[in-house]
Amino acid sequence: MQHLAIIPDGNRRWAKENKLAALLGHERGVENFKMTLQFCLKKHIPFVSFYTFSLENFRRKDSEKNNLFSMLHKILLKNLPDFLAQNIRVKLVGDRSFFPEAFKADLEHIEQATENCKALTVSLLFCYGATAEIANATKQIAQLVKDGKINVDDINEETVSNALWTTTPPPDVILRTSGIKRLSNFLLFQAAYSEFMFLDEYWPAITEAHLERCLQDFHAIKRNFGS
Repeated sequence: MQHLAIIPDGNRRWAKENKLAALLGHERGVENFKMTLQFCLKKHIPFVSFYTFSLENFRRKDSEKNNLFSMLHKILLKNLPDFLAQNIRVKLVGDRSFFPEAFKADLEHIEQATENCKALTVSLLFCYGATAEIANATKQIAQLVKDGKINVDDINEETVSNALWTTTPPPDVILRTSGIKRLSNFLLFQAAYSEFMFLDEYWPAITEAHLERCLQDFHAIKRNFGS
């Protein structure tokens, strides 16, 4: 497997069922984020992506959004030395115009500090929506045509792919937790030949054994890509 993409769903519901504050569910989810990085390193999976915060998530209460932004900020800064020590690259993927100004500079610093790390690339899809990504790519390509840099006949799948926010290979597996079976505006263009795997467990309840089983299931699949 080259690229594992994850929709880590169910943090709030896990917290509610365990009679905990919603933020504690997100904090427990962070521990599984760290576990997943170690799993990918151990299994030599070079790319992993997490659906961290969607553009639709901006509909949530300001208090919850601010707590999530603050938590992400603190976690990335705190773990920067570990990222560097373990040769992990961190990339933020999304509409940067929505990035909170209070820590946008720190996020860019983390990206720059880890940009030469090679063992694992972690893409955090933050302020991200696949339809917005495709619309933005369309605008970029239209501008290239308008400026005379390319012709309409030059536009192909590679042209679109190169204009997307994501720069990693398409995901081999898209894994979603919490029993919900939909993509929720996640990597729509890139998912053309991804294998979809859905787990009933909430993200905070996921263990390494769950990831191992998904990896084994993937290796058992014969992938023909239409041939």
